[in-house]
Formats: sequence, structure tokens, C-alpha cells
Amino acid sequence: MKVLNKIKNWLYAIEITISVIIVVLIFFIAPSSNLWIRRKWTKMQRFLIGYKIDVIGSPDPRANMIIANHQSMLDIMALEEIHPANICWIAKKEIEDLPFFGNIIRVPKMISIDRKDPRSLPKIIKLAKERVSEGRVIAIFPEGTRGDGDKILKFKSGANIIADKLNLVVQPVLIIGSRKIIDSKTISVHSGSFKVIYMDIVDTSDENWLENTRAKMQTLLAQNLDK
Repeated sequence: MKVLNKIKNWLYAIEITISVIIVVLIFFIAPSSNLWIRRKWTKMQRFLIGYKIDVIGSPDPRANMIIANHQSMLDIMALEEIHPANICWIAKKEIEDLPFFGNIIRVPKMISIDRKDPRSLPKIIKLAKERVSEGRVIAIFPEGTRGDGDKILKFKSGANIIADKLNLVVQPVLIIGSRKIIDSKTISVHSGSFKVIYMDIVDTSDENWLENTRAKMQTLLAQNLDK
């Protein structure tokens, strides 16, 4: 059984690599259709893996920023598929810097952040303002890295600064169990279901709103894990 699981995992790794290459090539051919392409790709991955997304709550049409916890690449795939707006991800610059594959960030006009350079923040705020004016929703993982799915890691201040500077309406999204479907660290995949919970929009007039939101997300996560 272990051997079969390893074969399955490596086959999926090969499939996702090849399919991303194809997606990037199609981006070059039809860059204006990148949203449609992204959503078709995520639906195809859901079909191949055999997972189900249990969506609780709904996107608030007033929200132009979503903040979510992060534990798996599936978090991105799920939100790309279910969120009605054209998401603009704030991603690590290391992804954009990848030869060829970095176009997955550049062509759809995502925003990359250099975590080692605090001077990049004004540029990010400027780009975020442009994307919001185009009707897009900014999406960020304020933890800054993948967690294990059992707790919400400490939030970085970037989401706070961007939202406050641009007066964005923020909606938290709690993702539960995605790592059990795709574990990006061990390159393992399993069928099953996981939850995406759209929470109420945040009162950003409170200067501690980001930390308070993290605490609410942690409480909701613990309640769901105890069930």
C-alpha cells in the first residue's frame, strides 16, 4: 500500500507540473482569459484528486481584501475556484523569480513581495490600489508561511498596513483540513473533504483588528477540530 501511495503521489506531482506548464503556455496565448483558465485548472485538479469543498458562509460583496490561514497549496486552488471575484494574490517574490513558472504570478498581474526588503511595501500598496480599482480582491496569507492546520500562526503586519493605508474592507476566510488532502511538504495527496468558512467582515477601525481577527479564527478553528 505504501508503494502504491508513493506512486500515486509522484504521478500527481508529475501531472501538476505538466499541467502548470500548459497553463502558463495558454497564458501567453490568451493572457486576457487567465481567470477562466485558472478556474478551469482548479476544477480539473478537484476532479483528479477527488476532493470536496464544504463552503460555509459566503463572500461579502463589500470585501476587497480576504485574509486566510495557510496550510497547503490547496488553499489557493480552492479560493481560486469558489471565490466569485478575480483574486489578486500577494505572493512570495521567490515564486515570481522562478524561470518560466514565475509567469503564473506575472501574467495574471498578481503582486509579489520581497520579505527581506521592507522598502518594497510602498510598491505593494501602490499595486494593490491599482488592482482594487480594477475590481479585483486582494488575497493574502498573513501567517507568511504554511502551518500544520492545527493552529493559526502569528500574523505578520503586512495585511494590516495594506488594508489600513487603502481603507480596504477585509473578510477573513478560515480553511480547515486542506493539508489532509494535499500535503505540500511531503508531496502526498488524498481524496476527501475540507472546509472553507467565510467569516464576517472585520471592523478595521480597531487598531488591534488583525490580532483580534487571528484570535477569532483560532477559536473557530478549535471549535471545528473538536467536532
